[in-house]
Amino acid sequence: MPLTRTGDCGSLRERPITRRATHIGTTLPTVQENRKRMRTQLSRLGKITALTGAGVLMAASAAVAHVEPLDDGAIDNAKATHGHDQKQHGEQEGHLAAKAEGPLSVVSKLGLKNVEPGKIADVGVLGTTAYLAAWGGQTCKYNGVHVVDISDVTKPREIAFINSKEGSYSGEGVQALPISTSAFTGDILVTNNEQCKPGVGFGGINIYDVTNPAHPTPLTVGFGDDTATPGQGKKAAHETHSVFAWDAGDRAYAAMVDNEEAKDVDIVDITDPKKPVLIAEYDLAKSFPQIRQATPSNLTEVFLHDLVVKQIGERFVMLASYWDGGYVKLDVTNPTAASYLGDSDFTDPDPEAAESGLVVPPEGNAHQAEFTKDNAFVIGADEDFSPYALNAANVTDGTNIDAGQGSDTVKLAEGQTITGQSVFVGRACNGDPAVPVGNGTQIAVVERGLCTFTEKVTNVLAAGGFDAVLVFNRTASDGCNGSLGMSVEGNIPAFGVAPRGQGFAIFGATYDDAACLAGDGTQLAPITLGATGDTLTFSSYFDGWGYVHLYRNNGGKMAELDTYAVPEAHDPAFANKSGDLSVHEVATSAKDARVGYLSYYAAGLRVIERVGDELVEKAAFIDQGGNNFWGVEVFSQGGREYVAASDRDRGLYIFEYKPVNPTP
Repeated sequence: MPLTRTGDCGSLRERPITRRATHIGTTLPTVQENRKRMRTQLSRLGKITALTGAGVLMAASAAVAHVEPLDDGAIDNAKATHGHDQKQHGEQEGHLAAKAEGPLSVVSKLGLKNVEPGKIADVGVLGTTAYLAAWGGQTCKYNGVHVVDISDVTKPREIAFINSKEGSYSGEGVQALPISTSAFTGDILVTNNEQCKPGVGFGGINIYDVTNPAHPTPLTVGFGDDTATPGQGKKAAHETHSVFAWDAGDRAYAAMVDNEEAKDVDIVDITDPKKPVLIAEYDLAKSFPQIRQATPSNLTEVFLHDLVVKQIGERFVMLASYWDGGYVKLDVTNPTAASYLGDSDFTDPDPEAAESGLVVPPEGNAHQAEFTKDNAFVIGADEDFSPYALNAANVTDGTNIDAGQGSDTVKLAEGQTITGQSVFVGRACNGDPAVPVGNGTQIAVVERGLCTFTEKVTNVLAAGGFDAVLVFNRTASDGCNGSLGMSVEGNIPAFGVAPRGQGFAIFGATYDDAACLAGDGTQLAPITLGATGDTLTFSSYFDGWGYVHLYRNNGGKMAELDTYAVPEAHDPAFANKSGDLSVHEVATSAKDARVGYLSYYAAGLRVIERVGDELVEKAAFIDQGGNNFWGVEVFSQGGREYVAASDRDRGLYIFEYKPVNPTP
């Protein structure tokens, strides 16, 4: 969160993290329609087609059969975001060169306990304490929240660790704040819950009393929307990708990102944090259809990824990052009667790509945003892990194929096209019937199941005679017509995971979605091994990584004033082996309305200033050996502003930025 922010920002979840194939000659159901039909677990970090292969997984209702997840290399952004380039540290070409530019200094850094590569997620700060999530997208152990004393910013020290419930993890949602209500006065920490062990972990949110941060006390664990199976409590609570809480005076509230249904803005009354109450749910695309834009046609994934709420005058204003729906402003002064204030659209063609001479459609991917200190502007961060977009189609019947490029297989060069006749080669697992030999121009079509994607690709390569591999999904509630990315190795272009129905259509087989969802993952496609089918085509084009928007905070459609990206983000030379060059989050300065701080994954920490109506980089930092920054948070001590940043592979960094021309 990718999502979920599916880090999603991915993370997977933000990240995060994928690209939809360009559709040819078809109109697909909207994501909201699919969610209502199948309680879809949405990708929280990008589009279906991706260089790194992340994607969307549709999850069926509880009434259909379920199969235990297969560890085959499938990337489901709604469950394991930000699982993209994990090899950037320690490899010769795995990261950008170190840099330290501008009036930005490293005050301190702290390696946290039990940290494995990619383990650290979001960061929140309250007073003299920082809280950093240890998420479950990499390993399903040591999940929880690190508590760090930063009373001496030069010598941070870890003072506690809050363990997540087994099988659960927090990632995108880590926030500490003071509240004072009739039921509770003190400091609380709110965190989200997603699952790395389905059926074991919790969904919903957690609330802890951190008035004494060295001794956090749970007030609520696993509270969430359980409308599908009421009365089951935390065992049935929907997974939550992020959470944001606010003190509204006599009452306190929290808003959750509901991963599992179209009404994905869940608002909870936490006036008594031991007894939270779900008071409102919103599907913003249904309640406020003006947030959707008709063109370009690829902006169809409209769902909540992240949010903040800020008191502006007499109103409490929610700024919701609603993926392809843009950045949406709502008046939530009365949370049970939210009203529309404004939103953003994505400029077509993509304005940031255009600055580098690329004429491409916008990706959407509104991931996270904040108001500036003076509330005059909004800075939004679009998360996009795919510098290449894929055109994939069934030429014979003129339909699209929803598939992305595998993570560690041969990538299509910009402008390269592979076209060939399809051949069904079965599951292509060791012990299965042998993969038939291709004629040198064909494309092997493989059924997901039983073994890893790498094993399948290896067996196709061993057979020989194929130019590329396409994988389509298996049966069961977490397969069927959902699309996934692939963590896979092999010396051949490989695409997937495409919806099962699209795989069947290639060979003229009849697809029954209900029967598929009722399966357990072992059913084989009714297609003869070695059967030839339709002609398929795949092509690729470079369109850059995720970047930053500057909007004027006006009512209705907010005016886009400028965009910003690191230079490497639109240079194809950095599309591979440089880490993820997408922005993840922005934190705006609490002292200077011009200043924003960006956690930019492998591009490090960046500091931008608004100069007139433009965003200008003023400072940058990448450590020796590279960085991988997920979260960024502003805090003050002794009248000085500092920035806390969470490095996914290391832990906590604290920075100080001193503008050359500070505002009075």
